[in-house]
Amino acid sequence: VSDASGCSMIALLHTGAAKFPPNLLSRSRQAVSLLFPAGVLEGFCSIISRKLASHGFGASMAAMSSFPPQRYHYFLVLDFEATCDKPQIHPQEIIEFPILKLNGRTMEIESTFHMYVQPVVHPQLTPFCTELTGIIQGMVDGQPSLQQVLERVDEWMAKEGLLDPSVKSIFVTCGDWDLKVMLPGQCQYLGLPVADYFKQWINLKKAYSFAMGSWPKNGLLDMNKGLNLQHIGRPHSGIDDCKNIANIMKTLAHRGFIFKQTSKPF
Repeated sequence: VSDASGCSMIALLHTGAAKFPPNLLSRSRQAVSLLFPAGVLEGFCSIISRKLASHGFGASMAAMSSFPPQRYHYFLVLDFEATCDKPQIHPQEIIEFPILKLNGRTMEIESTFHMYVQPVVHPQLTPFCTELTGIIQGMVDGQPSLQQVLERVDEWMAKEGLLDPSVKSIFVTCGDWDLKVMLPGQCQYLGLPVADYFKQWINLKKAYSFAMGSWPKNGLLDMNKGLNLQHIGRPHSGIDDCKNIANIMKTLAHRGFIFKQTSKPF
């Protein structure tokens, strides 16, 4: 065993977590037992773990080796909620702006940005909107405008090190609507610029269809069902939808899926 990943693989053999045929698993365990007397391997792996920790690698060896490395350092999971009614009102305005910063190595959430936004064209939320999203009037009254929220997003991105050119990050949405239609459309209406980091993203529906071979017609509900995951929170809550997206991504990553940009460059 020459590295930490070797320790993790051997640990998998001993726990049976690796997906090996029973006969191969048994032979592998016997070979490991012959090569390493009891206690020697554990001591070696413990030394490796301490060495990694001393160099700032906080994640466990299992987390680093249990799925292939992703192309991005961070995934920024985003899911807007917007003003709405039946028939649809125009223009729609973003009223919930959540982002989860997902570590591409561990697929764990490291930071959260979450703000409600005051609509200006249609400042009064409709009963349909409140019933759909769970957002009541008092949650948006007196909140910052979209322009102010976008400024805070930029400050958060800088604080999290996401504006560093050497850090690769990309937004992830459930569909193309958030960053292809909603944000650029409202920014155009208000005369606001759209930051470059909002112009590339991963559509989770497309990623899921590549990984699983079926299109999730009902979005997050179908993806959770297809992966045997419990739905988190309430549907059409922006922050809860982000948590579901993150959970689905983590599950797909652990199955070996590598996420790639799905949007076309602007």
